[in-house]
Amino acid sequence: MVIQPKTFGLGIAFGAIAATLFAVDPMRVSLFPPCPLHQYTGLWCPGCGTTRAMHQLLHGNVMAAFRFNPLAISLLPVIGYLAVRREEQTMKPVWIWTLLGVVVAFGVLRNIPAYPFTLLAP
Repeated sequence: MVIQPKTFGLGIAFGAIAATLFAVDPMRVSLFPPCPLHQYTGLWCPGCGTTRAMHQLLHGNVMAAFRFNPLAISLLPVIGYLAVRREEQTMKPVWIWTLLGVVVAFGVLRNIPAYPFTLLAP
């Protein structure tokens, strides 16, 4: 089996990011930039909490990771599949629009200040 340079480079980059995220707790060290949407508006974007969730997941704390960003943790299998599939395959537009709708709905729902939607905020 021959490893393609692109695959090797992505693996090295992913490994370096994962190692940094494992070693540095984003709740204690401000190495990672804050979310501009939350910083300027106070609203949670669909990605808010993902860095903290990945840190927890790398340490084996699945429930804590899910608490920070349930959408990001739930989409990891999809992202993994898309990363390893062959490039000749393309996603059908209905799946792209469905994914976009889910992300937008999650972003809206996590900003509703009423129970149970407050559970979606990181």
